[in-house]
Order: sequence, then structure tokens, then C-alpha cells
Amino acid sequence: MPELPDVEGFRRVFAGHAAGRRVRDVEVLDAGVLKGVGAETFREAVRGHRLGDPARHGKWLVSEVSGTGKAVLLHFGMTGSLDWAGDREPRHRHDRVVFTFPSGELRYRDMRKLTGLRLARDASEREEVLAGLGPDALSVSKAELGGLLSGLRRRLKPALTDQSVLAGLGNLLADEILWRARLHPRRSTTDLSSADVARLHARMGTVLRRSVEAGRVPPRPSWLTGRRDEPSGSCPRCGTTLSHGRVDGRGTVWCPRCQPE
Repeated sequence: MPELPDVEGFRRVFAGHAAGRRVRDVEVLDAGVLKGVGAETFREAVRGHRLGDPARHGKWLVSEVSGTGKAVLLHFGMTGSLDWAGDREPRHRHDRVVFTFPSGELRYRDMRKLTGLRLARDASEREEVLAGLGPDALSVSKAELGGLLSGLRRRLKPALTDQSVLAGLGNLLADEILWRARLHPRRSTTDLSSADVARLHARMGTVLRRSVEAGRVPPRPSWLTGRRDEPSGSCPRCGTTLSHGRVDGRGTVWCPRCQPE
């Protein structure tokens, strides 16, 4: 599932290849990924215009359509991606919307089509789509994080992955951050001390920065993500066999020694 580091990577692809360049055409290969707008309306709104440098908030990208007041909003759901390709490169069977430029194509690809692309016709529509999001996980301050969590009565992992609380974290990131912070995923937010919050914030910053550099949550042997899919995977820190379970319906991995319940 694309999480904040993946979407930041998509933002860089967009910014490096497409932002500021005039869109020659838009091919909607599968209108099922368009939300709240028809294929022809979307195409006519974007074709012939320049797309602005995309902004990222959590797992969303927003790019203004120059001179129109409109904006394209992209979400990547469970299986989405954004790829740049030469116009002679074969299309992938899951390419759904293709923005064509004189120098190549920006391709929105998604197998499962759970979310997709929206067209905001003005600033108020843009704000409406993003209104339910919490602060971006990469820029939230320690004080903000403490305030967000102190106002909840929930298990810690579901709180961190709730986009209305904190935008950008998914399953892999939450497990990695909690492992590094030595906090059990079922820990109640009401039980966190100021030291717990400070440690959680610091480890979250480290994991996000390093993941953004890698363009994904890296499956390194020294990370929990590098061991979580092994049937008898062991904790990279202490060697204890990792525990696997479900927390509020999400598959979850933790170290029973480093993260006591």
C-alpha cells in the first residue's frame, strides 16, 4: 500500500517531469478511477493547460491547473502509482489515466481502483476533499502529536493510521515506528507519558526521513519491515521471535520483548 514515502516519491516524479509543462492531451483509459467527474469533463479541464508543482498532504497530491482555478487531486489507494515513461514505451495494463506531454507521459496506474483522481473546480472544493485529514505526519510537531493523541481514547496503532488524526501513515510505517519507539500497538493513547510521546515523535521523524530518501519503507534487515514477512522472523534488535496478530482488523507485527503489552 502506498504510504507517505511512496507518495512523496510520486510527487518528485510529477515535479521533475510534468510540473510547469503544457499537457498535450489526457487519455482516460478507465473512467472508474475518476471520482465525481466524467472522463470528457476531466480531459477538457486539463488538456492544453500547465500543471502546477504538486503539493503533498499525507497520501494526497494536489496540482493546480494553471489559469483556471481548478486542481487535480490524486490518491493512490492500495495499489496506485505515478510513473513517467517515454511516449513509445508500452502501456501497462493497469494504466488508467495518462497525461501526455511532448517529451513523454505521466501515467496514473492502479490495479484495484479503490480511490483515484478528482477535479476540484475551485479552492473550496479542494479544501472540502482534504478537510477530513489531520496534520501531515512528516511535519507534525511533538506538541501537536501529543495534543492529538491526548484527546483520544484508542489503541495506539489505529490512532496513528487514522488519516483524520494524522495524515500519511499506513500499516508498515506504524509498525516500524512503534517498534523503534518500544511501544506496543495495542497500548492505549491514554496511557502515554510525555516521554513516550517524545520518543514516538523522534522515531517517527527518523523513519519518515529515511523512508522518503529510499522512496518507500525500506525492507532492510535492520528494520522491522525487513523481517516482518518471514514466518519465524526475529527482532532485529534483540533476536526474539516476532509476534503477529491483528489490531482493529489490521495485520500487525511487533516484538513481545521490546514492546511489552
